[in-house]
Amino acid sequence: MKKETVLQFAVLCGVPFVMVLGNSMLIPVFPQMKQAMNLTQFQVGLIITFFSLPAGILIPFTGSLSDNYGRKIIIVPALFLYGIGGLVSGFAALLLDNPFSLLLAGRVLQGLGAGGTYQLAMALTGDIFQSKERVKALGLLEAANGLGKVISPILGALTAVIAWFAPFFLYSVVTFPIALGVWFLVKEPENTTTKESFSQYWQELCNVFRQKGTVLLASYFSGMTALFTLFGVMSWVSDILESDYHIFGITKGFVLAIPVTAMAICSYLCGTWLTKNMNFCKATIITGTSLAAVILISLPLFTNIYLFMTLLLFLGISIGIVLPPVNYIITGAAKADKRGIVTSLYGTVRFFGVAIGPPLFGIALKYGRWIMLGGAAAVSAAAAIIGLFFITTPQQQE
Repeated sequence: MKKETVLQFAVLCGVPFVMVLGNSMLIPVFPQMKQAMNLTQFQVGLIITFFSLPAGILIPFTGSLSDNYGRKIIIVPALFLYGIGGLVSGFAALLLDNPFSLLLAGRVLQGLGAGGTYQLAMALTGDIFQSKERVKALGLLEAANGLGKVISPILGALTAVIAWFAPFFLYSVVTFPIALGVWFLVKEPENTTTKESFSQYWQELCNVFRQKGTVLLASYFSGMTALFTLFGVMSWVSDILESDYHIFGITKGFVLAIPVTAMAICSYLCGTWLTKNMNFCKATIITGTSLAAVILISLPLFTNIYLFMTLLLFLGISIGIVLPPVNYIITGAAKADKRGIVTSLYGTVRFFGVAIGPPLFGIALKYGRWIMLGGAAAVSAAAAIIGLFFITTPQQQE
């Protein structure tokens, strides 16, 4: 990576980092929120829902806009909206006796902002970096995303020591400087936008999917499966660490960080390795999804906490090696003027995977751990089989 691009890429890595804070930073604070606002458990869950749904719905539209008008002009206002939404929620809690409705409105604003962040940062990275450097850069972006997953629960718990609503103010403190950095420090390449009409744009997008639809859909499914597995398993493990192993508080947070940290490190290492071994992208995806399937079906066999966490460590590794090659294939499947919408659609399915993981694991758990983890293993095995038959590695990136 050239020295002149290091600073601007460091700023871009801040985009996925702050996006991950959107939900994960609030989860440790839910009990205080529930008590302070006299909420039911369903109402507490709406704090996540009102963020995730707007983000998932908006992502494809921001991708389309970025292809027509540029990445930065979408990313920067989206980041400011993300931070402003946090301020709305924070001041609602600070100033109102019954802040819940306005707090949810702030979360909607944050979700709308989140819809124009990480996936467009991926697209902009794909525009800036070419060929071999691109896969390494995308691995670093995924590692920054993973780092946010590791730090955010700890950051939320620490900030809540001040007040239960203090994490909402932290969003703006972190996000506004990154937005300014993207605007002033990141140089967007020329000739990466299209000036086509809406109908022309979508017609050509359909052509992209006619030509590359199979590999794109297979790659989308692999990425969605990885995040579905991660968040589903982690939601289950969070419960059993307390009920089965009597691990609580900050100790529990660090234990939960083990597989996520492994995922982040492996995303970076895998992205670096693939820089010189791009032809192994398909094999890496198949290996990662197959390994995840084996680990998931093996988890019920181990009750010793050390062996159990060792398996979770390897599950994090398996997920970490899947995401960088998926990112690389998706960003390389379309030319620069269609890359925004292609990566944004990927963002939507990622959000979908995260959203459905915990509730589906919860429903399946009613039928026993073997059914829950066996079903998840079957999904990962399906991703491996689909990858084997339908994923191809681009021979040359645009």
